[in-house]
Amino acid sequence: MGEALAGSEVLQRKMSKKQTALQRRKMKRILVWLRNDLRLRDNPMLAAALREADEVIPFYCLEARFFTSLTIGHSKTGAFRKRFLWESLTDLDRQLQEKSSALWVSRGNAAESIYTIHKRFPLDAVYFSREATPEELEVEVAVEKLGIPTRSFWQSTLYHMEGLPFPINNLPWVFTEFRKKAEKQAVVGTEAATPGKIVSPEREESFYLPTWSELGWEEPGQDARAVYPFEGGEAAAWKRLQQYFWQNDSLKTYKETRNGLLGADYSSKLSPWLALGCISPVSVYWEVKEYERQRVTNSSTYWLLFELLWRDFFRFTAIKEGKSFFRIDRGALPEPGEKFEHWRLGETGQPFVDANMKELLHTGYMSNRGRQNVASYLVHDLKQHWYLGAQWFESQLIDYDVCSNYGNWTYVAGIGHDPRKNRYFNVEKQAAQYDPEGKYQKYWNEEE
Repeated sequence: MGEALAGSEVLQRKMSKKQTALQRRKMKRILVWLRNDLRLRDNPMLAAALREADEVIPFYCLEARFFTSLTIGHSKTGAFRKRFLWESLTDLDRQLQEKSSALWVSRGNAAESIYTIHKRFPLDAVYFSREATPEELEVEVAVEKLGIPTRSFWQSTLYHMEGLPFPINNLPWVFTEFRKKAEKQAVVGTEAATPGKIVSPEREESFYLPTWSELGWEEPGQDARAVYPFEGGEAAAWKRLQQYFWQNDSLKTYKETRNGLLGADYSSKLSPWLALGCISPVSVYWEVKEYERQRVTNSSTYWLLFELLWRDFFRFTAIKEGKSFFRIDRGALPEPGEKFEHWRLGETGQPFVDANMKELLHTGYMSNRGRQNVASYLVHDLKQHWYLGAQWFESQLIDYDVCSNYGNWTYVAGIGHDPRKNRYFNVEKQAAQYDPEGKYQKYWNEEE
């Protein structure tokens, strides 16, 4: 993996004279390389391409690296994640076709696929969203080396990186300091315009989105106990937001219910769509503000935005720290053993831990309260390396986000961004507090 750049280097590394020239002239054709930004609404990169080119090619690559094996022996992208991704791509392709375009999809290597398209349909530029971690930055570098002019966009956080009240290399170590400064001095931007008609070349047959059977992926089971029927895609993201905010009026009590374990509305459940960029944090922010205008402004509406700031903090921290963000020595990592396997399968004998791990195993989702407890139990009670747990979450969680996942695991392990070094959760006390009647434990620990 390539080293991540810090501070002003990150902000300036793609703003070359060639890039600036791109923005001054009308171009014939721009390829929009979509990654974790699978949406039409509030997609500044797509909006810019439509302003600046006669034709736009929306492109996504199912990169081989997504489906390699982790050191624990499981795929980086497990069955639940695959299904959610495929549904999101399917929805995006449908929306683009309604705009007279289509999603061009390849498998394997993004740079090679873009060059193949370039040979058939000469490109004036490639636009893409910047990512934060070394592996993703390495893929960007490979695309930049093709010799096609590129322009990058930062559009994965609530606050724009260039609008922060400090350079990235001076990012505060502690979240609270970051939050206070950002809330006081940074400004949330407006949403980018949703496109109308999109003019594109006719998609070639080799770039059609493969069907599920063509991909040959394992079909995950549909567990009737799942907390919510998650479905990938921008349409499903906005359906969920409308349900939670407006139909069920649940936002007004979010702070009181967010530590729940059972039911669809104890939390917003927006994290899977945020992770793939099916909805943007900026869109969520302005929808919260509209809810406050029409319904109520209280600690719950603030708290949902507070959670978005944690996403920002972990992402900006990953940029600042590069490889050190992961805090691992791969040569010293232990092999997953019997204790880890019992934890992974929900067979530790600790009812609260087992219930949460079974929910994850069978649905690809777990509550935030559950995640903190099972992580603490693996690290502090079972004395297992935190990285094993982080990898299992990476494989399983439909809302997996590299920055939030590894930021949270190092936080629990006491080696991340937290002045308190012992993030121990007494799971029995936690169960008594958050599942006092044992309903959640019974729900998941009973035989199917």
